[in-house]
Amino acid sequence: MTSGSTRKKQTKSSPDGKSGRKNKAWEYIALSTVPLVLVLGNSMLVPILPTLKTELGISQFQSSLVISLFSVSAALIIPIAGYLSDRFSRKAVMIPSLILYGGAGILAGFGAVWDSYGILIGARALQGIGAAGTAPIAMALVGDLYKDGQESQALGLIEASNGSGKVVSPILGSLLALIVWYAAFFAFPAFCLLSLLAVIFLIKEPKRSEPPQPLKTYMESIKRIFAKDGKWLLSSFFGGSLALFILFGVLFFLSNILEESPYSIEGVRKGFILAIPLLGMVLTAYITGTLIRKNGVLIRWLMNIGLGLMVISLALAIWFNTNLIPFIALLAVSSIGTGLLLPCLNTMITGAVEKAERGMITSLYSSLRFFGVAFGPPLFGWLMGVSHQLVFIVVSALSLVALGLIFFLVKPGKQVQ
Repeated sequence: MTSGSTRKKQTKSSPDGKSGRKNKAWEYIALSTVPLVLVLGNSMLVPILPTLKTELGISQFQSSLVISLFSVSAALIIPIAGYLSDRFSRKAVMIPSLILYGGAGILAGFGAVWDSYGILIGARALQGIGAAGTAPIAMALVGDLYKDGQESQALGLIEASNGSGKVVSPILGSLLALIVWYAAFFAFPAFCLLSLLAVIFLIKEPKRSEPPQPLKTYMESIKRIFAKDGKWLLSSFFGGSLALFILFGVLFFLSNILEESPYSIEGVRKGFILAIPLLGMVLTAYITGTLIRKNGVLIRWLMNIGLGLMVISLALAIWFNTNLIPFIALLAVSSIGTGLLLPCLNTMITGAVEKAERGMITSLYSSLRFFGVAFGPPLFGWLMGVSHQLVFIVVSALSLVALGLIFFLVKPGKQVQ
């Protein structure tokens, strides 16, 4: 299998090598803010879901929709955002998306202040629409800006930034809740503004050498890509979405059991505990992105090892989910597996296609990842109502299916394009 045809990429250059490195560093920082604010807008709310449920007098399922409806809205709009970014430009989609994302966050905050679940959930849906044009398009922009090792390094940094947001957000959400439980809704737009300014002023998007394709031609190109590479692409899409489904489902599971007897852990302490499994993912994702470059053999090994770690740790959690310390250790091992898997998938999928269709392919992948995030909390909540053991029976079995698909159908060549 090859990851795509040979393609030319434009990279920023400077006669002064030091200046060029400095420009690249600022670009990396600006790009990494986009997935960071995407995660903060969702994960920062996980620690306050039990409080939100009590304050608004809603059910556990309704509280989970605060996360899930956001993600479903984003997942549905992402392919449209991907097409628009291919037809016009990446920044032309990212900038208004960040504005909508932050503005709707303020509206969600007022919905909480007014004890209006309807306003809050509607604003969260609007935030999801804004989110659709953020991190998924940033991934495509990385493919436009860099090549070879720089691309995999930048994609690893984006995944690490995504993971860092997941580490920081439960702690930050818990700290903000000490002021007032809905403070996170109002704090988020400030982070969004910083990312907006970084995208506007620190990233110079390469000019397009060819005019955009007519819609019919564009869709025919997408169809040809899936006819040629559909088996490994769809298997990769499934692996990435499952990893996020498990990650957010486990966070929801852990957030709820920590507040129950015999633990009764709340506030900042709970935020720090929620961050522990994610720290391994962050460090692993960054190291993986730095090491893999375009080495197809290494990518294949790391993907399968990562999924293997997920299968084993989640299977062991069937018996150890009532013992907090071993349970958190197992979740950390699963998160390390996720950190090995995701940068490899990102590098392969981003490099699978030419620049003209990259926005759509990466957006379809991101859309399925969002569906994974969306369905994690409610499905975990439903399974928890049946049996805690059943939760981990299901997710370990699904991880085993993903391992089989990746092992047999995703076989990159020695050098990924």
